[in-house]
Amino acid sequence: MSQQTQALSIEQAVAIGTKQLASTSPSARVDAQLLLCFVLDKNTTYLFTWPEKLLESGQQQTFTQLIERRKAGEPVAYLTGERGFWTLNLKTNSATLIPRADTECLVEHALATVEQAKAKVLDLGTGTGAIALSLASENPDWTIHACDFSTDAVDLAKLNLAQVKRDGFNVNVSIEHSNWFEAYEQQHLASFDLIVSNPPYIDPQDHHLDEGDLRFEPKTALVAQNNGFADIFYIIEQAGRFLKRTGWLMIEHGAMQGTQVRQCFERYHFSQVETIKDLAQNERFTVGCRCLP
Repeated sequence: MSQQTQALSIEQAVAIGTKQLASTSPSARVDAQLLLCFVLDKNTTYLFTWPEKLLESGQQQTFTQLIERRKAGEPVAYLTGERGFWTLNLKTNSATLIPRADTECLVEHALATVEQAKAKVLDLGTGTGAIALSLASENPDWTIHACDFSTDAVDLAKLNLAQVKRDGFNVNVSIEHSNWFEAYEQQHLASFDLIVSNPPYIDPQDHHLDEGDLRFEPKTALVAQNNGFADIFYIIEQAGRFLKRTGWLMIEHGAMQGTQVRQCFERYHFSQVETIKDLAQNERFTVGCRCLP
């Protein structure tokens, strides 16, 4: 953004920010609005209600700096330190993946599938806690365990848990440090009604890692060996030991991985195996029921 000698109005700032981001962001206007809302500590309704209000010099300078950083590719969620997911507003940082709207499809499907009023759920690789906290916010009687291998992610998820409680949600969530199922080996065998996970699933050689927001997100949360399948296959292999006889497993994966994931579910004797599409109609997560007689 070029230096301005004159105070900008909200409307002008959004217009200039949008123009500056047009060549680098597919959502330039939304990005500019979100960054300005962050600077002003207001919501988007405020921008539309007071388009003529002038920015203070410090606000204008901060907005200019954020636009420049966004032009360089930094995700808006990292610049503002927050991202909306489901009905929650979650803290974000570079230690975790940014919660994405496509993952809300998994949350929606889980809520529609699990009928138990007092279900016990495990969220593997919880990151910000997005899936676990969303499920818990809808079902106060569910007992939800969430874990992550990254201690920084665990710390962030715990911050989000505290914020969700401060926002008035009655949630029953415990968050632990664990390498997948490791922390649950002793006391939680054959006990979960649902296991969910959004694990790393990108091939280390995938060119998308050098594009867009992925350049800034932690590679440990993105990349898996065996062409991106290593963690997915491990979870499917182990999940049966931790699920109840009628428990469900739901795993997010890449748009081109559905066939191999379904085959792995079936290899480990899951039934009712189905791959669900995301908002863009790409295959996004696969579900299966243990369903033992």
